[in-house]
Amino acid sequence: MTTADIFLSYNREDAATAKRFADAFAAEGLSVWWDATLRSGEAYDEVTEAALRGAKAVVVLWSPRSVVSRWVRAEATIADRCKTLVPVMIEACERPIMFELTQTAELGHWTGDVGDRAWLALVADVRHRVGKQSAPQLSNSPTNRVPAAQSQTKSAVKPNVIILPFVNMSGDTEQEYFSDGVTEDIITDLGRVAALSLVSRNMAFSYKGKTVAAAHLAETLHVSHILEGSVRKSGDRIRITAQLMDAATDTQVWAERFDRTLDDIFAIQDDISKAVVAALKLHLAPDEQRAIEQRPTSNPEAYELFLMARQFGRTGSERMKPLIVRLCQRAVEIDPGFALAWAHLSFAEAELSQRNVVGGFSIEGALASAERALKVDPNLAEAHAAMGEALLRGANKDLGVGEPYIITALRLDPDCFEANLFAGYVYISQHRWEEAVHYLEIACALDPDAYRPAAMVVQAYSGLDNRDNTLAAARRALARCEKILAIEPDHGGALGFFVTSLVDLGEADRAREWTRRAVLFDPDNTRLHYNLGCAMATLGDADAACDLLDGVIDKVNASWLLWMVTDNSLDPIRDHPRFEGLMAKARKRQKLLAD
Repeated sequence: MTTADIFLSYNREDAATAKRFADAFAAEGLSVWWDATLRSGEAYDEVTEAALRGAKAVVVLWSPRSVVSRWVRAEATIADRCKTLVPVMIEACERPIMFELTQTAELGHWTGDVGDRAWLALVADVRHRVGKQSAPQLSNSPTNRVPAAQSQTKSAVKPNVIILPFVNMSGDTEQEYFSDGVTEDIITDLGRVAALSLVSRNMAFSYKGKTVAAAHLAETLHVSHILEGSVRKSGDRIRITAQLMDAATDTQVWAERFDRTLDDIFAIQDDISKAVVAALKLHLAPDEQRAIEQRPTSNPEAYELFLMARQFGRTGSERMKPLIVRLCQRAVEIDPGFALAWAHLSFAEAELSQRNVVGGFSIEGALASAERALKVDPNLAEAHAAMGEALLRGANKDLGVGEPYIITALRLDPDCFEANLFAGYVYISQHRWEEAVHYLEIACALDPDAYRPAAMVVQAYSGLDNRDNTLAAARRALARCEKILAIEPDHGGALGFFVTSLVDLGEADRAREWTRRAVLFDPDNTRLHYNLGCAMATLGDADAACDLLDGVIDKVNASWLLWMVTDNSLDPIRDHPRFEGLMAKARKRQKLLAD
């Protein structure tokens, strides 16, 4: 029996998806064994085990069906022992616990597009395991032929580095935003070096707070080097230590300690990035050097305020939004050319104006901030995403009016979290469920703690009538919300989606109990009441839903009222007389707002 490059492990119910992967791998010049290739009369278990142990890469397709399959779990376990495992998530699900720390490709959105970034990354990983480079593009023209020595140089394996979150040594947990910000900026800097391969930010941050052996990272993530460090900040004094380790030998390649003032923070980041490049004996092209030295602001105070605002935006509850506005306003007062701060100011203003709970915020203000961000930096993805969100949350009758800006943001930076999140919102409003799933799953992968995309993608899977994925996604959303609520029990955003997840998982009694508790915890939170109303609507409890939604209609702006018209979460009660009366009230207020 000739061994194949790839052994494909999957559940039989996923055969159509497995075939798509097998065909696409074959088109890449990689040989694939999967049980559809079994010949009549062959002993299934003997042939399968021989193919499994002989393959150079074992691609396991995780789905709600394969995770409970003893065959698939056994094949994954053997592959893990043989160091040939390449796991792929084809549908949202909870992986077996022993594989939770194994880097897993997210391809639940993939429908066969060979130009898809996630697919290309998977192919590159498999080629690395198999030891095959891409087939060269041949031409009959002598000028297009590449000498063998030159070809080998170009195909040399890039150093693969993971930048672990720098440890906050300040003795103050509230300083986490600063150490995380330093880490993210170094990831951004080194990500601009073409001769270097980096583990993604979301995968790197999944190791935050954990002690992991270098050998484990080398085996599971195939990294050649590890950059780690610590940050100690006291007043305007900072101490940053950093060291680059060889992952295979767990030996130090480079290390340095920087004792400086906050004014030197950008210089320190530049020094660390350039030192890593030098230690790896790589060459920086002039444009790469300029990119590393380019900063969103030259003012350290504005930078620190922005890092704080961004962290609150990711993890804080709705009541933090006015604080985010104040922090960003101060940042742009200090540095009017700080486009990122203008964009995040717009994000917060747009949300506050739509909910209309705290006075003094308008969609016009959000639009003005987004316009300022675009004027300062027309190539900033977040600036385009901010304009898209402000238009989405504005008074327009077309919820897709911001879509062109979101598309531009994604073109500028496919990994922009906000752009992927708002793309999901746009496509949910248009009932374009597959596209909504695609972008919301990317947002989930970009930030492993983010609860909003994790909860909203449940709605998209429900729109597709995909019960298995709906349940798996609801379990994921529930886990993310529980993590937040353990720290902040009255977090309105997490409370609302916690309840909707309970409903999706069939825990009706528990959902009703938490609804009563949530209203007491945060009685004036419009978004919370709306999400709780959607949960009760899903349960078919029209009276409970209308009790919660009635007060919402008098507070929110026209775009939110329009959202209610398209929100599939409310479909179970649309024909109920009381809800029909509520929608008549909504249309009347919409007309008043338009006039």
